[in-house]
Amino acid sequence: MLPYWRLSAYYFFYFGFVGAFSPYFTLYLQSLSFSATDIAILMSLMQVMRILAPNLWGWLAERLGMPVIIVRLSAAASLAGFSLFFLTEDFAGIFLGMALMAFFWSASLPLIESVTFAHLGGQGQRYGSIRVWGSVGFIAAVLGIGYALDHLPIASMLWMTALILGGILLCALWVPDAIRAPAARLQASLGETLRRPEVRALLGACFFMSAAHGALYVFYSIHLVDNGYGKALVGWMWTLGVVAEIVVFLFMPQLMRRFSLRALLLFAFAAAVLRFVLIGWGVGSLPVLVFAQLLHGATFGAYHAAAIAAVNLWFPGRLQSRGQALYGSISFGAGGMAGGLLSGFTWDGIGPAWTYTLGSVFALAGLVWLIRGWRHDLPAGSPGH
Repeated sequence: MLPYWRLSAYYFFYFGFVGAFSPYFTLYLQSLSFSATDIAILMSLMQVMRILAPNLWGWLAERLGMPVIIVRLSAAASLAGFSLFFLTEDFAGIFLGMALMAFFWSASLPLIESVTFAHLGGQGQRYGSIRVWGSVGFIAAVLGIGYALDHLPIASMLWMTALILGGILLCALWVPDAIRAPAARLQASLGETLRRPEVRALLGACFFMSAAHGALYVFYSIHLVDNGYGKALVGWMWTLGVVAEIVVFLFMPQLMRRFSLRALLLFAFAAAVLRFVLIGWGVGSLPVLVFAQLLHGATFGAYHAAAIAAVNLWFPGRLQSRGQALYGSISFGAGGMAGGLLSGFTWDGIGPAWTYTLGSVFALAGLVWLIRGWRHDLPAGSPGH
């Protein structure tokens, strides 16, 4: 039987951590008087470790066949790394804590994704109904902490975030392992898969999509607060984007039956080109910001569900851990690091509006690469192309 609630609970707490950490840790760093460049460097460690750690842990999981054990160990180690934030407020100490936490925290998502798809078997279209609980967890954390921080000091977000990391650890202990695909199905090698032009186009485009989101994840909360919006509204704006994401996840089975993965991805990239221009130049208009946040349903929800479904199809069996790790490290890792670091250098130099415009340029580059490299539609239900 599909362990629906155990998998869903893990996603709830995992992305609850993202909802607690991404919007508010930058505000905490700002309260310590770090510069925009320092904040971007510290936050980019999350992406740096997404380049290094998932491939190491994915290779280890493939060799040992024990992904759930690694997920449990990484949950405990990431909580230990986060605990360093309670002991120091200097750049070097926070840098060390970020590096340790990010190295272990980033190991788990590609592995839990492969475990989830192994449990789903031929029901891959149900992934969205499990992943949607991650979005619910994000909303619960970002709203709850946003309201709390209107009455509590910003440093209190550390305790609230640590509790969520504790929830990840408990859920990791609760998630069962899955039966792996039989060896007879594992004919494709990793190198052979990566030589396919559509695979390279997808991974390259995903790099640019995450780079496009770099300024959003590092500076969006600061962008809003600096323009006169309160922390509670910041929480609601993050929530609005995730609500749009939830709606898309719920309708993904129908969308995947009606549209090809390629078509869904092309739409998501086009939406990203528009979204980041609106965030950069329309910050003075709340309706414009609301519309831009609703586009998160396309630029993350449809994009991620379609991309991960393609990875699931193209990296079968025990290659799946490696495929998920490559997707995570190239997109959220390398792409997120490039976009985040660049935004840190341009934020004070050319300003927020042009920084977000660069995000639109990244999204456009990904769109062009996808169109040119992946020339034929691949229906979501097909085994490959």
